[in-house]
Amino acid sequence: MDQITVNNSEIKLKQGDITDMEVDAIVNAANAQLILGSGVAGAIRIKGGPKIQEECNQIGGTFVGGAVITNGGDLKAKHVIHAIGPRLGEGDEDQKLKNATLNSLKLMDEHGLSSIAFPAISTGVFGYPIDKCAKIMISTTKEYLKNDTQIKEVIFCLYTSTDFEIFDKFLN
Repeated sequence: MDQITVNNSEIKLKQGDITDMEVDAIVNAANAQLILGSGVAGAIRIKGGPKIQEECNQIGGTFVGGAVITNGGDLKAKHVIHAIGPRLGEGDEDQKLKNATLNSLKLMDEHGLSSIAFPAISTGVFGYPIDKCAKIMISTTKEYLKNDTQIKEVIFCLYTSTDFEIFDKFLN
């Protein structure tokens, strides 16, 4: 696991399944309707049980670049933060991805949480390039952690070794 320290926080990289992470919150790369479909969301739906989708249904949805928080259901993580990343080609994708990352981190502080695991948001069915994703998510996180925050640990949990290597390049 590669890592750097920013103020009193650590940014770490891990290769693996985000649904197995023991953190305060894992991030779901969600759609605006908060329907847990396939990819990371599908894994969260399967391992987390129906409670998460039920809470998503009560919330109803949010905007691209936004983030909402639900319980973690049967997951090891206590919460799921549903961050709505951009679809490639919809316009202003870089800013929307930055906002999805930033809004997830802000929810951590609002709820007094200290550890979070992110996937590579929007790089699956939404088609966003992994190298741009890594650059934006890591730089946004570094910038946020320079401020006053109780977040102690931000983990980018990448499913493939290729994704891990790309994030590793931008972390160091």
